[in-house]
Amino acid sequence: MEYLERRECEYDLKTLANFYKEGDSLQPALTGVIVFTSTPNRELNKYYLGPAPLGEMARQIATAVGPCGNNRDYLFLLEKAMSDIGHADDMVIELANEVRKVLGVVGKGILKERKLVGPSHIPLKSHIPSLQLHRLPEAIAMDS
Repeated sequence: MEYLERRECEYDLKTLANFYKEGDSLQPALTGVIVFTSTPNRELNKYYLGPAPLGEMARQIATAVGPCGNNRDYLFLLEKAMSDIGHADDMVIELANEVRKVLGVVGKGILKERKLVGPSHIPLKSHIPSLQLHRLPEAIAMDS
């Protein structure tokens, strides 16, 4: 938890949430899940970009570094993890590809037909410890 708190230090809200399976709003599938979120409060979160064009978001992610490493590595690892568990996300894929363009690796490691092809000449080193991800039953998040 100490590592997670350090890694997510720029988020200004920490909320406990319950996750429900689709079609079952009475019994949570997971309870007490910690969700770190960033609000548009620029006093509490100096890095909040706000609504921005894809290219501007990509430039910020390509160059930003936090206490646990490069933001681009975090994005590429998120993209891969979501693909590995069968939940590729179009926005994450589009943003990761735009970051690759900013980094100048277009055509050398992009997603083609929603299949992950990593950039071969940019090492994805990260200070994030390896996690074993396991497929869970489909769940949806609901405000309580």
